[in-house]
Amino acid sequence: MKHFFLYTLTLMCLTACGDGATTASDEPAEAALETTSEEQNADVEAHPIYHGSIVLTQGERTIFVDPHGGAERYTSYGAPDLVLITHTHGDHLDPETLSGIDLTQATLVAPQAVMDALQDTSFAEMHTLANGENWTWDDIDIEAVPAYNPPPKENFHPEGDFNGYVLDFGSERYYISGDTEGVPAMRNLEDISVAFVCMNLPYTMDINQAAESVLAFAPEVVYPYHYRNQDETKSDVEEFRRLVNAENDDIEVRLEDWYGE
Repeated sequence: MKHFFLYTLTLMCLTACGDGATTASDEPAEAALETTSEEQNADVEAHPIYHGSIVLTQGERTIFVDPHGGAERYTSYGAPDLVLITHTHGDHLDPETLSGIDLTQATLVAPQAVMDALQDTSFAEMHTLANGENWTWDDIDIEAVPAYNPPPKENFHPEGDFNGYVLDFGSERYYISGDTEGVPAMRNLEDISVAFVCMNLPYTMDINQAAESVLAFAPEVVYPYHYRNQDETKSDVEEFRRLVNAENDDIEVRLEDWYGE
């Protein structure tokens, strides 16, 4: 994306020069188009970081999701272009980690609750996204999906305050659950290529509810993440995979180590 900006600025300068442009002046425009096309068509790669944090890369574009647990975890990925934060809890909104990351070229997308909780930040741009809203960053359509606990656990994550996200890259659609139970907004998702689905107690859901929810919207690939429970045990992700594949073996369940063990 950084190369794209350079080419775009060059193109604007050449355009402003008027009719005297030579044939050679068309080359930056062609290069810009090629760079954009390559960026948009590049494969999206998912990098599990820690607990509920993910890095997505596509070409030279880098997206951080809920960065927390220390800025050193993100050093190898360089400065992000986009940061998504789902909600205000410390394992999702971590000011100390954010302060150690170069955010000067990054756009933040988050619900209003996160914006209200942020103190001094150095984001280049900040965009508030409420449940059900869409916004396009670069060429990626971002949808805010409701993420909450129904009664009797509504005190953990109240309805309407926090987000999950669907990122539509054109050829692939990525769903990031944030902290939620298997609410209708999740179960009714369509055409999801890759999903990251939480499963920890008591704050989100157990593996049975998580499996039922995943089977309802049937992503091509699902990563169980955010699976450490309050008592420091971890949800049985192997059993989660068995439950999913017993009903639909077309869903690929990818098990990754999110806790450095």
